Amino acid sequence: MKTNIYKILLSFLILMLPCWLYAQQPALPQQTDRWAIQPDGSIRWTINGRLPHADHIEMSGEKVSVWVQYGLDSAGRSSVSRTVVFPTFRMLPDATRSHIDYTFLDNELPRFFINSRQLKTDLSVGKKSGNLTYNIKSISHKGIMRIEAITTNPGLVKIDRSIFPSVDKPMVIEKFVFTNTTDKPVSISMESLKREVKTDSITSKVRPHTVIMASIGAGSRVVQPGGYTAFAVYYMATDFPAQPITVNADAEEKAREKRINTILSPLQLQTPDNLLNTEFKFAKIRGTESIYKTKIGYMHGPGGLAYYAAIWANDQAEYTYPFYAFLGDSIGNLAAMTSYRLFARYMNPEYKAIPSSIVAEGDAVWQGAGDRGDQAMLAYGASRFALAYGHPDSAKVLWPLITWCLEYCHRKLNDQGVVTSNSDELEGRFPSGKANIPTSSLYYGALVSAANLGKQLHQPKAQTDEYLKQAAVLKVNIEKYFGGRVEGFETYKYYETNNVLRAWICVPLTMGILNRAEGTVNALFSPRLWTADGLATEAGKETFWDRSTLYALRGVFQAGKTERAMDYLRYYSRRRLLGEHVPYPVEAYPEGNQRHLSAEGGLYCRIFIEGVFGILPTGFNSFDCTPRLPKGWNEMSLNNIHSFGHVFDLKISRLNNRKLNITITKGSKIIKYKINDGSTQTIAL
Repeated sequence: MKTNIYKILLSFLILMLPCWLYAQQPALPQQTDRWAIQPDGSIRWTINGRLPHADHIEMSGEKVSVWVQYGLDSAGRSSVSRTVVFPTFRMLPDATRSHIDYTFLDNELPRFFINSRQLKTDLSVGKKSGNLTYNIKSISHKGIMRIEAITTNPGLVKIDRSIFPSVDKPMVIEKFVFTNTTDKPVSISMESLKREVKTDSITSKVRPHTVIMASIGAGSRVVQPGGYTAFAVYYMATDFPAQPITVNADAEEKAREKRINTILSPLQLQTPDNLLNTEFKFAKIRGTESIYKTKIGYMHGPGGLAYYAAIWANDQAEYTYPFYAFLGDSIGNLAAMTSYRLFARYMNPEYKAIPSSIVAEGDAVWQGAGDRGDQAMLAYGASRFALAYGHPDSAKVLWPLITWCLEYCHRKLNDQGVVTSNSDELEGRFPSGKANIPTSSLYYGALVSAANLGKQLHQPKAQTDEYLKQAAVLKVNIEKYFGGRVEGFETYKYYETNNVLRAWICVPLTMGILNRAEGTVNALFSPRLWTADGLATEAGKETFWDRSTLYALRGVFQAGKTERAMDYLRYYSRRRLLGEHVPYPVEAYPEGNQRHLSAEGGLYCRIFIEGVFGILPTGFNSFDCTPRLPKGWNEMSLNNIHSFGHVFDLKISRLNNRKLNITITKGSKIIKYKINDGSTQTIAL
């Protein structure tokens, strides 16, 4: 009798464990902002204690990227280090990291003098030597890093310092504007400087490369009270150093500002929450600026001092390009088509895996992790991009790649009907088994999108019907193979024998597979997976990758858990925008030291496009819309959307507790729909 009672009690405890774990989910940690949003849309750190502090940020143009590491020590003394990357200036042999890069420190700058006293801009400030102290008052970001400082001992000038990449040249500019804050004339000068270094001729690709650091506008000026003068330094690569070099720092700055505004103008998020609106803007900047003009065309690259003039099946094909299909950035769409064409070069009749990455401006490949599920990534990303982009001619170009990748995945199905692969997106960093949940989920999403795309391209009905049939069977097999109880949650095993929670169990939610949504959402937000920086890659480990957190937040919205998703989205956005490491989503930690890789910016924006606004492309001019309007909001909008062959605004507004209005504005034409909250509306433009 006692044995039966114990069995009943044990069964009850097992059933109640997920509920108990959900109840144990702690409140999100309190955050103390270091940065503040400004009226012009920038963020600013006003130096008011809480030192020491250091951070880093990356900014990119078509021919250059600059990684700036900056900080203040406990005494308020500053340091700035710039690592300048030249993606199209390469060394041999061809490899992912064969670009050249150089680091420049503050003590390498030309010397500045104010009233004949040297201004020291780095940690080597020495009051006893008679140098002027350089005292930073604030730092701000909005596509250009701006540092505001003053001189003390005594106070003579205000210094506005800016660092930014050229839009279209292999060059970074650092500009110094000195404003006289006294009631007397002040003499200000900068020494002339030019330094050159040339790469080894034997290992340089094509020809030796020369990197130049030089001053602009050197000399001495007398600045009247209230007046100002400007100097600049440039960091540049060239293969022809004997040719005259003319640099207009003001024109370069205006061009950079124009490029940033070009990125910010389309696809504007408007919600009652300015924090989310602002982080959305910053994610657009980083997600779009990192496109490099190479010898084979525009190539989006992750960056991070490692990944340039190269593309990946995940970062670019899966993450970024479906976002570009809504943004309307002409360079971004060109980069998408260039990349998909590059991958398509490696299709073959034997159905050997397409390389995971094409590097060195297209001259080499990387396939060090074998098949990571790359074909599922390519088929999913290309079919989503083709539908949302809304250009039939482009879709026809992509169709052979999509169908080849789908056939490849079909041939990789195991006896249980899920897709096998050598590794996964994490490339062996964590166990992935012989078949993993993201790859099969991506394949499922690709089959559904390809069926819709095939209809638009007037492909045989038998083919599109077959894709839908395969998707239905795969959905059942995903449940049978991966579905299970993991650490007390009814969710998914990452691979067949996995018994520890993993972050990427979120992927089925983003593909509309919701039969385990409740348990999966509870698992994602449980103390086992959720950390101060988002999802741990594996429960109990310190490693985190933002890309899985961004996927998860999107998926939780798609699962209809709006209020829970919004709490975690606000927390995450505040940490990334106003916390200790700003202003973009990051790659990972401890690997990469939270680099600002570019593709994560696109994934952040897709939380809103596909999660909050619930846009699912179904045709060249049609989509399903399942909006998730938070209870505290009366309306939200995505404006100036460039997608489905049109430019339009999408507004969601609350009619009452149960009803929502969807308003589509396209030029002078307005289309309105009334739906139940949580329902889906098919929209044709």
